[in-house]
Amino acid sequence: MHVTHLSLADFRSYARVEVPLDPGVTAFVGPNGQGKTNLVEAVGYLATLGSHRVSSDAPLVRMGAERAVIRAAVRQGERQQMVELELNPGKSNRARINRSSQVRPRDVLGIVRTVLFAPEDLALVKGDPGERRKLLDELVTARSPRMAGVRSDYDRVLKQRNTLLKSAAMARRHGGRSMDLSTLDVWDQHLARAGAELLAQRLDLIAALQPLADKAYEQLAPGGGPLALEYKPSAEGSGTSREELYEQLIAALEGVRKQEIERGVTLAGPHRDDLLLKLGDLPAKGYASHGESWSYALALRLASYDLLRAEGNEPVLVLDDVFAELDTRRRERLAEMVAPGEQVLVTAAVDDDVPGVLSGVRYSVSQGEVTRV
Repeated sequence: MHVTHLSLADFRSYARVEVPLDPGVTAFVGPNGQGKTNLVEAVGYLATLGSHRVSSDAPLVRMGAERAVIRAAVRQGERQQMVELELNPGKSNRARINRSSQVRPRDVLGIVRTVLFAPEDLALVKGDPGERRKLLDELVTARSPRMAGVRSDYDRVLKQRNTLLKSAAMARRHGGRSMDLSTLDVWDQHLARAGAELLAQRLDLIAALQPLADKAYEQLAPGGGPLALEYKPSAEGSGTSREELYEQLIAALEGVRKQEIERGVTLAGPHRDDLLLKLGDLPAKGYASHGESWSYALALRLASYDLLRAEGNEPVLVLDDVFAELDTRRRERLAEMVAPGEQVLVTAAVDDDVPGVLSGVRYSVSQGEVTRV
């Protein structure tokens, strides 16, 4: 799969831009702050319905504009599709496929698939659990787009359950009459059902990702491993089937109900889990050096890329300002590993930051202009 054309309107710094794209390597080169990352960010948004840089859509809309539009032509084999997203901060976003009638934004998931590595990915190793949960859930959805609906259902139930708990906690603190919490059992069941599906998918993903990540780390930093991924659930148990996971979640929710009512928040479920990243016998967070952390984050992304590629629909690989952060050895090894990709998009401040093995199309990006060199 590869993107053949990218069109942006009022997205970030671009009032309008049209960028034809070829298979193979394309590098966007220009000084910082000129809009290179905005281009690959747009491609990534089509794949995940989110940005790797910000958590809301508002910063993606050009100042003074009401909405932004991302449109891309995508080829997979002999099939070509057009996908379009209209971003409307504060309102519902809109989507179209092949210029047809409007569809739900999540219906476009799976048309564009990307694996994106950026400086922000150092947070996968050094940051909070939310960064690692996001990695898992985006990859789960890339493998199975229907999981977008499951994640949406889980988030909706979690929000409603938290609202009920918060109201109960407020009433308790202010000495008011205790609330009727009989509906909490129903919310528990809904949360556990969607949560069990998400957990099952995460566990299956980690099992598939583990050997690929270990192999990628060995290629990037020979002799520096082994690397291990260990899931840390908030609901104790060793179940792996959806029904076993459901029962574990129900038991966990019952076990923390008193604390939840006191604190006004849901304390068990996939939203509280973590992925422990180990290097050798130690957790990478807090023990890995800066270079080891970079290699670990890269290994996770490369493993994601290899996994999606092995499952039959090779994603677009995006390397956003990555090479300037790496030493010469890691830079060359990474370039050799990704060069054969069907489509690789690279951003760099100067030409020298792009390794020679990644020869291909070059675009100069300066003052809002994207010019093929």
